Amino acid sequence: MARARKNKSSKRELYAGFAESAEENDEDADLPKDEVGRRKIKRQYQDLLGIRIEKLKGRILNRERINKTIEGIYFICAKCMKVCHSLDEGLQEDSANQNNLCAKCAKSRSAAAETRG
Repeated sequence: MARARKNKSSKRELYAGFAESAEENDEDADLPKDEVGRRKIKRQYQDLLGIRIEKLKGRILNRERINKTIEGIYFICAKCMKVCHSLDEGLQEDSANQNNLCAKCAKSRSAAAETRG
């Protein structure tokens, strides 16, 4: 009896996910290594949280110690609902941890308050 041939998938099909990440790496090539890493982690948070981002908006996701004096914070901005990092986008921290804002949204909010008042 003859054996049936197995269908061999091409290597391109097997490693299709890696091609997508390679394209993402191309656009980050001109950035410092640590910033590229933070962007990758932010994308992973967005993929992981999905629709729960709206429920968690304004909250801190993770704190990391970069060195003895600098602390990095991943959070979801309460206004634009993007996953942000304190070193990249800035952070206006809320004491109750319910309304944390990135620097861009905090600046626009304060500018809007000044025009009203």
